[in-house]
Amino acid sequence: MLKFYFHPGPNPMKVALFLAETGLPFELVPVDTLKGEQHTAEFKAINPNAKTPAIEDNGVRVFDSNAILLYLADKTGKLASTPENRGELLSWLMFIATGLGPYSGQCVHFTHHAPEKIDYAANRYRRETQRHYDVLDAHLNNRDFIVGDELSIVDIAAWGWVDRIGFVLGEDALATYPNVQRWFNNINSRPSVEQARNMGKDIEFKSEFDDVAKRAFFPQNYAVANK
Repeated sequence: MLKFYFHPGPNPMKVALFLAETGLPFELVPVDTLKGEQHTAEFKAINPNAKTPAIEDNGVRVFDSNAILLYLADKTGKLASTPENRGELLSWLMFIATGLGPYSGQCVHFTHHAPEKIDYAANRYRRETQRHYDVLDAHLNNRDFIVGDELSIVDIAAWGWVDRIGFVLGEDALATYPNVQRWFNNINSRPSVEQARNMGKDIEFKSEFDDVAKRAFFPQNYAVANK
């Protein structure tokens, strides 16, 4: 059975939504990233990059949320859009994988977690995150889905980060992008979203972002340079 290595962050939640939407059977394997469990040798054998999510599928390991979505869509034939839309699907999936997602993450870091305030970095990542939202908002004008006429892995990939826009750009930020807001509300109303949100609710994950959690999340900040 498929093993899903999970912590309830924006990237693992994408995979959670895919699994909820498709009903694919799986075993949930919790990885408490605030405790640093992603850095164990056992987990790094699944994902050498030491991040969640990851999956194991009959001996095949796949890591990075967008790679997992693409792998599962190709394997199952679900949420992969149509062959005619393959170019659009890959393009928008990579837009999220290399743009919207990482810039949102860096915006969060320099806004909320950086040990010292760096105005240039905070402004750089905030403005680039906003620019990516502008691109997506323009694309979603008169569209119900990002690619084609039905839900695809691209919508799922975007949902994972748009769901956290309040923490990334501010509580009322979504209203600045009316097409994204309309799209998000439609996706968010699907029954599968509630199922995804309930995934792992019975697991007691660490919640305090203390020094242990900071060292687990940002180990490079505490590493001694070997030069």
